[in-house]
Amino acid sequence: MLELGLVGKPNTGKTTFFNAATLAHAPVAGYPFTTIDANVGVTYVRSECPCREFHLTCNAQNSKCVDGIRYVPVRIIDVAGLVEGAHMGRGLGNRFLDNLRMAAALIHVIDAAGSTDAEGKPCPPGTHDPLQDIWFPEVEVALWLRGLLAKDWPKFARRAKYEELDLVKVIAERLSGLGIKEKHVASALRDAGVDRSNPDKWSADDLLRFVSELRKVSKPIMVAANKADLPEAEPNIERLRERGYLVVPTCSDAELVLRRAAEKGLISYKPGDGDFEVLKPDALTEQQLGALEFIQKLLGKWGSTGVQQVIDKAVYELLELIVVYPVEDENKLIDKKGNVLPDAFLVPRGTTAREFAYIIHTELGESFIHAIDARTKRRVGEDYALKDRDVIRIVAAKGR
Repeated sequence: MLELGLVGKPNTGKTTFFNAATLAHAPVAGYPFTTIDANVGVTYVRSECPCREFHLTCNAQNSKCVDGIRYVPVRIIDVAGLVEGAHMGRGLGNRFLDNLRMAAALIHVIDAAGSTDAEGKPCPPGTHDPLQDIWFPEVEVALWLRGLLAKDWPKFARRAKYEELDLVKVIAERLSGLGIKEKHVASALRDAGVDRSNPDKWSADDLLRFVSELRKVSKPIMVAANKADLPEAEPNIERLRERGYLVVPTCSDAELVLRRAAEKGLISYKPGDGDFEVLKPDALTEQQLGALEFIQKLLGKWGSTGVQQVIDKAVYELLELIVVYPVEDENKLIDKKGNVLPDAFLVPRGTTAREFAYIIHTELGESFIHAIDARTKRRVGEDYALKDRDVIRIVAAKGR
């Protein structure tokens, strides 16, 4: 399952974001390092399900469909607050970084209102500049990667050179436990401008430049600008965007309130919605109704609480994934058990029909003949690049 990591300095609202995204009950407090052991849960990315287009009722198996919206599960990990020097073990740095080994992308939760200082201690809103916090997860993860490579780099680099090994392959093998693939290494080598033929001649700066590029492609980072309900946050959100970051304003507290209320049947609300309906006003106190009224104004300003939008943008924009629906009958859109549109797969944009067959099962990829587009009923070849929300049947040779 795809994994996203929540990072940021202590006390920015990471765990509240985690609870809001997963409906978990991880402990939250207004002081640094409330999170000691990583919290791991499941959230969902949204996709418009083809069921409405085909006028069918889903029997979703590996995901769920609610009112024509397919919710595809994604693992999310909330780690201990990050501080400068984490790669050297400061704070809970080593444990923090190890917990992020398999994260495909990182969501940097920032206190956009500037109400926590550099160490994560509460301060009056607007007295800390959140732009001072933006860079250090990038640096810490890159330095952590450099530390993993640098331990015996001279020996490793000489062997790669004199045995004429494929540098892309051997580096990817060495870092495979971090979810780093050959395509990431190849891209980083190209963008860093280092000498691939003489890795033993790399300087410390060369290695740092390489791992910095490797971090960008293997663990890209976006920003959840949290505490967007505070007036001090709005100008800072614009400043963050001006720096070129993918930024989503968020109010994790509001999302958590809405999701807990919906869970209890007090309101009608789906994650990511820009509004909600109070179903049982008599069951709510004046204080609770007042809080919901405040949240409604917040939704009117930002369009949502931002939590679901962060998950969606991380998957679709940052990682450039698409959703594909495999079926075994292109006419009824069912699997062999008769389930309608049973599964939804997240795959990289540009994935071919044959590559998708391998993702489903190795034997299916090896015995691939062709695929059928369920919308057009046309055959497509192995090099057909899948599109978002494709419904596809893989046709393979029998008896293999």
